[in-house]
Amino acid sequence: METNMTAISLDATDCRILAVLQKEGRISNLDLAERISLSPSACLRRLRLLEEQGVVDHYRACLNREMLGFEMEAFVQVSMRNDEPNQQEQFAAALRDWPEVVGAYVVTGDTHYMLRVLAHNLKHYSDFVLTKLYKTRGVTDVHSLIVLQTLKPETGVPVELVSQKAEKAAERAEKSTNA
Repeated sequence: METNMTAISLDATDCRILAVLQKEGRISNLDLAERISLSPSACLRRLRLLEEQGVVDHYRACLNREMLGFEMEAFVQVSMRNDEPNQQEQFAAALRDWPEVVGAYVVTGDTHYMLRVLAHNLKHYSDFVLTKLYKTRGVTDVHSLIVLQTLKPETGVPVELVSQKAEKAAERAEKSTNA
């Protein structure tokens, strides 16, 4: 999997568009334009460009997991054996088929993977660990961290930091042209 580490240059208006969209993905173009003080056509042009550049990756609805019966959330650290060929690929393929896993990350430290898991209750979670995780070839250790309370549920990108970076770059450019 190839990743592009080049950040796209955004101005303050782009950042305001992104900040509003992250909070209100279904906002109409007319309302978005009014909120950021642009004409609707200029706003739509900028939004389409952000979509074409891949800055706006996709749109989705945020669901309330508890209303849907998922009472339990856990972060699960999984350690694997390192001596079997294709083991990492097999594990990655297996976890893509597990609906309980809603996030999966390769991490540094004493463990290899961090999974975010949703379950209806403790029995459902226990069944997941015992029948799926522990039965997966190469898994040597599973360490569960049960979420007691979510303090900051944000899943977006901190656009305000991008905005600060854009403002500093604009200030530097202005100083260099005035010098």
